[in-house]
Amino acid sequence: MHPRHSRLRNLAIGSAPVVALFAVVGFAPLPFSVAQPGPTANVLGDDKGKPVITIEGRPARPTTGQLRMVTIVATGPSQDVGISDVVRAWFRTDRAVMPRNSVYPSGGSDEEISEHNRAEMKESQDSATAAALNYLHLGAGQVKVTLNLADVGGPSAGLLFSLGIVDKLVGNGSGGELTGGRTIAGTGTIEADGSVGAVGGVSLKTQAARRDGATVFLVPKAECADARAELPSGLRLIPVTTLSGAVSALKALDKGADVPSC
Repeated sequence: MHPRHSRLRNLAIGSAPVVALFAVVGFAPLPFSVAQPGPTANVLGDDKGKPVITIEGRPARPTTGQLRMVTIVATGPSQDVGISDVVRAWFRTDRAVMPRNSVYPSGGSDEEISEHNRAEMKESQDSATAAALNYLHLGAGQVKVTLNLADVGGPSAGLLFSLGIVDKLVGNGSGGELTGGRTIAGTGTIEADGSVGAVGGVSLKTQAARRDGATVFLVPKAECADARAELPSGLRLIPVTTLSGAVSALKALDKGADVPSC
């Protein structure tokens, strides 16, 4: 057989499994989730007719600014994601393809994951309250804080809850609001000692924040690069590592002083 014909024949035979593989992949579900910017909520406001933050034992300060916690929305653990979904999402800046186990690390059914997320939210709220009261040198017996935010799970609102509690109790410490009347958004886990942790999905969260009117975004310092990746015009990034650092940055912003940037 002519060498050229032999090579063509071998190529045709060798490519058959590849074509078959792509055909199978085209119809088979993939172990990914597709995420997009989700709702935001002002922790200084109301959620479904109830205050997100309720203070008892001390007067709560009135606020006009906003502290918006942000979310992403991802395809569920039982929802099939195919190659066409991945390709479409790949070329959109408001979508992200993420390994399913990074979005739902606990595994399990939809209901089990929802329960896990609710538990993480409750733990985050407890840590946020402890962090805020520790920062203000107040004991839990002096002030009772109740946090209410329906239909949101996970720990990523911790920093914003803490800031909201601080704003409700003392504002900026000089008679004004911690927000300076601005719409400020952000994300980050919080520990009782005030340390702020990374959360993931930041490039989508910045888009949700700007969409809902935020001009400033507080981001865990370790995620600055991700936050810059698809940064919307008009949104200023402020990196934070602790609750006290976040409070100081917001005070400096209101005074027109130097503020850290990513």
